[in-house]
Amino acid sequence: MRLVTAVIAALAWTALTMAPAAAADKVVLMLNWYVYGEHAPFYYGKAKGIYAAEGIDLEIQEGRGSAATTQAVAAKTADFGYVDVPTMMRAAVKGAPVIATGVLLQTSPMSAMGFVDKNIRKPEDIKGKTVAITPADSMTQIWPLFLKKTGLKESDFQTVAGDGQTKLNAVINGQADLLLGYVMDQSMKIKDATGKDVYPIKFADYGINMVSSGIIANSDYVKANADLVRRFMSATTKAVEAAEKDPKAAAQSILDANPKGGKIDTLTQGFELTIPLYRTAETKDKRPFQVTDQNMTESVNLMVEYGGLDAKAKANPKAFYTNDYLPKGNS
Repeated sequence: MRLVTAVIAALAWTALTMAPAAAADKVVLMLNWYVYGEHAPFYYGKAKGIYAAEGIDLEIQEGRGSAATTQAVAAKTADFGYVDVPTMMRAAVKGAPVIATGVLLQTSPMSAMGFVDKNIRKPEDIKGKTVAITPADSMTQIWPLFLKKTGLKESDFQTVAGDGQTKLNAVINGQADLLLGYVMDQSMKIKDATGKDVYPIKFADYGINMVSSGIIANSDYVKANADLVRRFMSATTKAVEAAEKDPKAAAQSILDANPKGGKIDTLTQGFELTIPLYRTAETKDKRPFQVTDQNMTESVNLMVEYGGLDAKAKANPKAFYTNDYLPKGNS
């Protein structure tokens, strides 16, 4: 009898140990653009098994602009998006069912940048120069505020306009002295093309406090999948924290997944330029994504005044974001 009991117990244990594990949840994250250094944490988190540990099978898709990614999330063709949060606000205030579940870049990456050897280091140095812009993009919308904050007038410099690539080419080919761009994005594209360093005059250094990139999801998706959203934000928070500690390895994970995704040196440098944007003075001791109500309110107010955001957005800035799905605790 004892033998029979032992055999039954052994068979039961074998059945339990051989039972298939619960299938991981398939999740699609769509980026704001083609891959560059800023995106390193997502690839690093996937490569290191951080998402898998939360029961998530992550697929990362490149995007074609924050507006297009926001539309994809609103239509539920992507589960999460990594986008410019002010761009998401414009869609949400018009009725798109989207919300930010975590704001990663809490300091603006916007800047006016030119080659280091041009010696353009402060707003006063822009006088007499030529600035390349892309009409109606986010940086050009905030540019008048930068001029106001720094005492510059549009008559102090020349302007040339074109799409994103034309703007880059204007600086690379010497048709413009500076362009409006993100400190960790366009600066690295210029360096990849020329091998030359770029110096950014950061809007944030002159009192322009506005959030930038974050994670968004469809509002209905969030309500229906609260546990999955929590697990995704937990994994993404851990991925960012791990990537911060080893920027080069994080950048390498981009190339491991996408060998044509850039050059290791500029991917690493671009990501290193991104890390200081994760926190403000108010959130310097907090884990990533934990944006303050004040930062979001100020961002909404700036977007209403300068960024074409409908004035009704000021009535309830909290409608655009939630910190409820983030892991607790300080960094």
